[in-house]
Amino acid sequence: METRKLAVFVDLALTQNYSRSAERMFLAQSTISKYIMALEKDWQVHLFERAHRQVKLTRIGQQLLPRAQAMLREEQQLRQVIATNTAHNTPSLVIQGLPSLPQYRAFHIITAFTKQYPEVKLQFSEASVDKLTHALDHTNVDIVFTRIFGAKPNTYDVLLNETDQFVVLVPKDNPLAQRAEISLPMLEHESILLLKDTIGEDNPLFAVFQKMHTPQMVYDGQRIDSILEMLNQGDGVSVVMARSFDLTGFDNIKAIPLIPTISSQVAFMKRPNNHAAVVSKFWTFATRYSQGITD
Repeated sequence: METRKLAVFVDLALTQNYSRSAERMFLAQSTISKYIMALEKDWQVHLFERAHRQVKLTRIGQQLLPRAQAMLREEQQLRQVIATNTAHNTPSLVIQGLPSLPQYRAFHIITAFTKQYPEVKLQFSEASVDKLTHALDHTNVDIVFTRIFGAKPNTYDVLLNETDQFVVLVPKDNPLAQRAEISLPMLEHESILLLKDTIGEDNPLFAVFQKMHTPQMVYDGQRIDSILEMLNQGDGVSVVMARSFDLTGFDNIKAIPLIPTISSQVAFMKRPNNHAAVVSKFWTFATRYSQGITD
């Protein structure tokens, strides 16, 4: 049996959300759905009860879950035995990035790199912008994918990827949805749902939100899906980067430009003194891949 499908089954049982599992596993939502349907066809059972974008395990799904987890643990133990005997020949690359990475070009760069260089062991984890800023100070992180406001830092090598800008997400039944543009003062009587990155001290909006005493900050986290679910039900408004979300399936949400325009750049960064062969290989690949897209 293909254990990749088992891993998708176990992860979806945990997240109960196709979009979230797709982000966590670096797969398209359609692939997540395809794998689950393939398992259900092979096993002749229904693993999940589906309602809108949320899912939950059926009774048989609950019975099969611990067995699937056990099979994955056995596979991992097998891989560890193999890795112990081949570790000295396996290059490793440690990358930390934004939780919204799958929405950006960088996601395709990383996946293309792993396909071209399958011998490289990629270790990826998520972190908020404030933590990514300092991640390279630790020698166990090779590269970060982060958001930059203002000038590029001169202490790191920087490979700019894309430009992004803030928009306001509002439910379509909110009067603000009729506006072509929205300024922050228009939000002073709204319940505002914010991602943690939006109120980090490096963010230009930090000082503005500190001065706004009337908004009710309802959400403070890193996962955009939770905010989209609330907005789709008509709860609150949000200020997020335009490229950091996907409104597919969220038909009750409208994205409206924020004025004045506040932009950021997303980029890969590394330490100038990191001369590891695998890091140089990725940096060269990412540079050429980016040029190939933009040329």
